[in-house]
Amino acid sequence: MISLSLCMIVKNEEETLNRCLDSVKNIVDEIIIVDTGSTDRTVEIAKQYGCNIYHFQWVDDFSAARNFAFSHAQNEYILTMDADDVFSEAEIGKLEELKQNLPTTIDAVTMKYLAGFDESGNVLVSLRQVRIVKREKQFKWHGAVHEYLEVHGNLLHSDIAITHKRMHKNSDRNLKIFEQRQKNGSTFTPRDLYYYANELYDHQQYKKAIKFYHKFLQTEKRWIEDEIQAHGRIAECYAEMGNMDYAINHALHALKFGPPRAESCCQLGFFFLKINRPENAVHWFQFATQLPPIDNGGITNHACSTWIPHLQLCICYAQLGDYQKAFDHIEIAGTFCPKHELILKNKEILDKYVKNPKTEHTL
Repeated sequence: MISLSLCMIVKNEEETLNRCLDSVKNIVDEIIIVDTGSTDRTVEIAKQYGCNIYHFQWVDDFSAARNFAFSHAQNEYILTMDADDVFSEAEIGKLEELKQNLPTTIDAVTMKYLAGFDESGNVLVSLRQVRIVKREKQFKWHGAVHEYLEVHGNLLHSDIAITHKRMHKNSDRNLKIFEQRQKNGSTFTPRDLYYYANELYDHQQYKKAIKFYHKFLQTEKRWIEDEIQAHGRIAECYAEMGNMDYAINHALHALKFGPPRAESCCQLGFFFLKINRPENAVHWFQFATQLPPIDNGGITNHACSTWIPHLQLCICYAQLGDYQKAFDHIEIAGTFCPKHELILKNKEILDKYVKNPKTEHTL
């Protein structure tokens, strides 16, 4: 059995830290907590779990803080978590089994990261991340924001999942860090350019976001998953600015990287609906229903291959006057997400309309 150190960086996590540590305290052999300036009960809570607590002067660099935490680990392997991450009971069993049986030839372990859920508790967004590394390899974190672990050697892609239960609202912290780095003349890596563009997009600075997505796409050594996402985000930026021709053209770019993905098909379907072309949108949403999620490590929106295309097919067919098909698709959508407000509302309207075609309706 391997020994395992949990390394975390935290700041003002009194609402989430208990939940995180309770889920893993009986598995790990030590807990390293690096506090970057909490003003609440975070440190007090960490003490209750017998954590080894260190303080780190925040320098607008997440990698620096995480590498500092790693430097204090004493066990064979290091597990990394954030305070709003948890292992479910079922996943803890898998983690315990991994700890018992992991060959010491393995240098790093990836896990699925469940980052979002729909109203029915189904996984909405997931990706794959490195979560356990061999300490003697001295793997390092890179990137001031949206940091990543650079690993090599023997990797194990496990079926263990970590659940992200966000408590904090989105802030402009990361955007400010990028802007300050740009002001200081820092050199941006391709990854920096991509995530800076994402921050600009999230803050509705669409023209500037497009500029930095294009800078990212002009670099070398870019990850194909980020490249696909960048084209999709550029398309969304143009759609938000009302330029649907450019939006559709950039959405089509994502189809050149291999088998079509449900996310890209849904995006095109939405764009055609936006320009009142439901007859075109139908084909893209129908295609999305036939495509399984692709687990290449990047972000996967599972709803795009389950209830979203059926909900949109309902709307498309209603606009085309085929209310029976619209009803059929809203029923299918309901099998995936039975508590979704729009699904329930549209099903109620269509149920009445199918029974009485003279009923007035608005989907």
